[in-house]
Amino acid sequence: MKNITSLAASSVAASALAMVSGAVSAQEFTLYAGPLKSGADHTYSWKMDYTEGFGQYFAGSIAWLNEGHIPNHHRDGQTIQAWARLPLAQRRFVFAVGVGPYRYFDTEAASQGQGWSDTHGWGVLYSARATWYAANRWTANLQLNRVQISRGPSTTSLMLGIGYQLDAPDTPGPRDFALPRTQKVTNNEITLMAGETILNSLESQTSAAEAIEYRRGINSFLDATVGYLHEGNGISARRDGATAQLWLTRAFFDERLTLGFGAGLYAAIHHGEHPDVRDTGDGILSGLVSVSASYRLTQHWAARVTWNRVVTRYSRDTDVILGGIGYRF
Repeated sequence: MKNITSLAASSVAASALAMVSGAVSAQEFTLYAGPLKSGADHTYSWKMDYTEGFGQYFAGSIAWLNEGHIPNHHRDGQTIQAWARLPLAQRRFVFAVGVGPYRYFDTEAASQGQGWSDTHGWGVLYSARATWYAANRWTANLQLNRVQISRGPSTTSLMLGIGYQLDAPDTPGPRDFALPRTQKVTNNEITLMAGETILNSLESQTSAAEAIEYRRGINSFLDATVGYLHEGNGISARRDGATAQLWLTRAFFDERLTLGFGAGLYAAIHHGEHPDVRDTGDGILSGLVSVSASYRLTQHWAARVTWNRVVTRYSRDTDVILGGIGYRF
């Protein structure tokens, strides 16, 4: 029951993130990196972040945070934060403070020589951020993060970030509200993809991966996908099976670029370490959380990149990073 609750919580968290993203229509995209400290241990950290205004003094964000490699812990996860912000210097400089829940995935060294375990849990992310808005829509950012975890090490990180305003603001500085949208981002799309599976273990074993996906737009910000995923043969998480997800998407740059967050289920067959070993693990259903971007090459053809996180209940979480070509009709 505890494992089932954990998987349900992961799916609910991902869905909540997606709903928030769709409601605010993410507009600023920023990549961060910098040092991280936990007690006497030091490592790196990085984050990708979407931020959108709720008016002049408030904003919301959705982000993926990676806390590097603390000894015996490889932790990352998704977060949503509410921000209070203060524009200064004719709105070119903005200072903001934010707080929100952090749904983490932690690969821990297991006791009694059992290798590792993939632990899922909740924490809180506190942040302070200073942003400079240039005239050409680029932003320079400095952010301080504090991750507070009750069942694991808490961390502090200081990050530098480079961002871009995906929708041009009407005035200098951040856009107060997102632009409205009435048309679907996607009609129909079939995509073939290939890439790499990374097992969330302490050694991060890899294998080749392939997938096929059908995507259909439901409304102006929501897509649905069904597909088939093969995670490869060279790791202990040798799986393949059907996927189904809902996506919140947006289009930019005259509809050429699309960005989306997806959450759903993965009905996978777990084969074990060898092809002749058939082991379903702790049930065949896993959670699937994804981030995807596509770029339209012609009227019908598009390139797509997708990062998937497979969330299991039996310590076989994986990252599946895929790229491919899609046909739209």
